[in-house]
Amino acid sequence: MVAMPLFGLKKGGKTMRKYLYSENGFVEKAEWKPNCWVNVECPDDNDFQFLTQELKVPESFLEDIADTDERPRTDTEGNWLLTILRIPVVNKQNGSLPFDTVPIGIITNNEIIVSVCYHNTDLLPDFIEHTRRKGIVVRNKLDLIFRLIYSSAVWFLKYLKQINIDISAAEKELERSIRNEDLLRLMRLQKTLVYFNTSIRGNEVMIGKLRTIFQDTDYLDTELVEDVIIELKQALNTVNIYSDILTGTTDAFASIISNNVNTIMKRMTSLSIILMVPTLIASFYGMNVPIYMEDMPHGFVVIILLSILLSATAFFIFRNCLLYTSPSPRD
Repeated sequence: MVAMPLFGLKKGGKTMRKYLYSENGFVEKAEWKPNCWVNVECPDDNDFQFLTQELKVPESFLEDIADTDERPRTDTEGNWLLTILRIPVVNKQNGSLPFDTVPIGIITNNEIIVSVCYHNTDLLPDFIEHTRRKGIVVRNKLDLIFRLIYSSAVWFLKYLKQINIDISAAEKELERSIRNEDLLRLMRLQKTLVYFNTSIRGNEVMIGKLRTIFQDTDYLDTELVEDVIIELKQALNTVNIYSDILTGTTDAFASIISNNVNTIMKRMTSLSIILMVPTLIASFYGMNVPIYMEDMPHGFVVIILLSILLSATAFFIFRNCLLYTSPSPRD
């Protein structure tokens, strides 16, 4: 495939179509022609009509891509092949995960390549600009799919660096004061890493399936496939490293919280026992029975001093016990 136009759609509510041909990078042309790559982001009714009526794309493929939980897989219908990948995106909803993954579908036959994503992403514009900057020629549909997988791995790594920065910032905040907001922030980052892990693994499995499908064709570029595998493995290893770090950090702060709770409980227990001594003595003298020292002129003062003495004794005993059982800084 020498020339492959790209069909780009609406931005900011305004329908916009671009036809980009792969020469030394993608070059914009004035009109759409057969043997093209049609890229659709956030399709509307006009886009759906264009794909299903003019290009004859199976509607079932578009419905599968619209499912936000769709996992990476392949499917066929007639001479059409559907390849679904998961790509990372920034989640702009407040109080939600900082990053997420969404499905992108690449639908191909012998003459047409269509990519459909129901979310706005930075990946595709960056991919097009990268091909222009590097003068990359996309030779065929399989070459395009593998380069999109490679680009997804690059963006996974880019977002993972931001996640690492967020983890470090949350750790510094927790070192100053343990707050629920910072703990929830770490929890959201942990969930993001889980989604990244499953998506990268799914994209990695797709490489093997595509190699099997196109093994008897001239489309397969072994060197490109190896580069894609290496990049995906690097992204997966980075996810595992950050996930282990985050798990260790969460466990450490959980231990600190548990230790603080135990210390507070010890102090509250000691305080309740100390206050129990004068309460017990006072309860004895509240009974309606004759009690020793009730007729003494200074009996009340003696009882008060005795209560103070016993409470102070209990205080020093429990204080020494707490100091003895508390771990030293060297431990």
